[in-house]
Amino acid sequence: MDLPRPELALVPRPRRLSARSGRFRLDRTTRLRVTPGAGPAAVLLRTLLAPATGLPLDSAADGAFVLALDPALTGLGDEGYGLTVSPQGVLLRAARPAGLLRGVQTVRQLLPYEALSGQPVRGVPWELPAVEITDVPRHAWRGSMLDVARHFQPVSYLQRYVDLLALHKLNVFHLHLTDDQGWRMPVAAHPRLTEVGGRRAESMVGPAGSDRFDGVPHGGSYTRAELRGLVAYAAERGVSVLPETGVPGHVRAALAAYPELGTDPARRLDVWTHWGVCENVLGTGENVLDFFRTVLDEVMDVFPSPYVHIGGDEVPTTEWELSPAARARAAREGLAGPRALHPWFIARLAEHLVRAGRRPVVWAESGVALPLDCTVMSWRDPAHARAAALRGHQVVHADHRATYFDYPRGAGPGEPPAQPGVVVDLRAVHEVDLAPPTPQAASRVLGAQGQLWTEFVRTPEHIEYLTFPRLCALAERVWDGTSGWRDFTARLAGHRARLDALDVPHAAPPPGPPVSFPHTPHHPSTLPLGRESYRKDPA
Repeated sequence: MDLPRPELALVPRPRRLSARSGRFRLDRTTRLRVTPGAGPAAVLLRTLLAPATGLPLDSAADGAFVLALDPALTGLGDEGYGLTVSPQGVLLRAARPAGLLRGVQTVRQLLPYEALSGQPVRGVPWELPAVEITDVPRHAWRGSMLDVARHFQPVSYLQRYVDLLALHKLNVFHLHLTDDQGWRMPVAAHPRLTEVGGRRAESMVGPAGSDRFDGVPHGGSYTRAELRGLVAYAAERGVSVLPETGVPGHVRAALAAYPELGTDPARRLDVWTHWGVCENVLGTGENVLDFFRTVLDEVMDVFPSPYVHIGGDEVPTTEWELSPAARARAAREGLAGPRALHPWFIARLAEHLVRAGRRPVVWAESGVALPLDCTVMSWRDPAHARAAALRGHQVVHADHRATYFDYPRGAGPGEPPAQPGVVVDLRAVHEVDLAPPTPQAASRVLGAQGQLWTEFVRTPEHIEYLTFPRLCALAERVWDGTSGWRDFTARLAGHRARLDALDVPHAAPPPGPPVSFPHTPHHPSTLPLGRESYRKDPA
């Protein structure tokens, strides 16, 4: 198979691309002609290209590089765009602002890979190949989840992560903010959630069940201003931040801060230092529901996303079965028993979100016993996602065997310690199953996202090592969805130069001992409040 021209090795692949003859050079005389509504895309283009190229790209009425917003281009949908490059100029068009932002990322990839550098680059002609592109995404939900509850990362790094998502035309950044091991979301009405729940005494070393701990305190939380800044930063790049504050399990950090939320209010717990599934769950009293309604109100105040994730996975019911109050609640609600309190609890908070005009998202299987207002994020098996879609739920695929980036990338001896699980290699991600159960249910399959749980992942370098190039394969699948394996890998070979320019680790490890990612004292993931700039450790 012929390899694509390096500058045409675009990831994800555009819907239609025709190469033409000639090139258009950007230099200090290049001007942008910006039509009404296209201003944010022009700002993003300048922001992304300035560090490496130093080009001002000023605006002018007769500019040869045109960014045009045209609502009449309805065939492009919300995120599609058309791009024409000739030796005389560039025309980037879209019906909606998000489409222009996607097109800006394509322009960025068409330039020499050095254009992605964060440092000034000299001696490179900033030329675009002549092309005609029409591009529309196949799926509306193209996401990536990062767990900052197990290991905290500062907002400065989250911004870099958003940039990497946007480069690959992903549009949802799912931020897992709370868990047994840490609470990162600020809640003014309940400050102990971060004051107490935001710090743990130490962390387990090894998989769940290990008897080894590192003896190192770990903590961190965000301010409302930091999170609002992140939301704005992501929006400028066409990325929506999906917040997750999970209930009624994975709540040990909240119970450490407010014991009265549990099934035994007199019990005192610490923030969990173990990995795995914690047996502690929330109580079922009205005080608990009201507490978390307030939490969700503050979440919605910070995050404008139409979707809000409320967790819902891995909820042991032993404490409810042993609790007279929980058994009484189940009886009053006419439930079959304490086990049925799990979907009942989720439904109560889902109702609160729906009344506020938001859409609840839940980790679930088929969605049985959940209100149809809940968007199901199915992680155990694609069959569960299909069943949920048939029931009438919106569905986001998150199959752990194809989208869990904390699972090993390969079986080689050089792979670093990872979450125990199947190997999720590049091909498994590229072939993630997004098939709808019926043509009628196709509109309910929103798309898919990658997951990176961070029990074993403490540093940005490790995050990116596990994420790439698997995220490239996921982006390809959810944007294009039709490319073959050989076609994708041929383009990925050229795309790796862009990852190198961004200082993103992506290569397979060499034979030998496992790769390590030292957790050094100056590393940003050890900083308490995330106000330091992201820094890469020296190679």
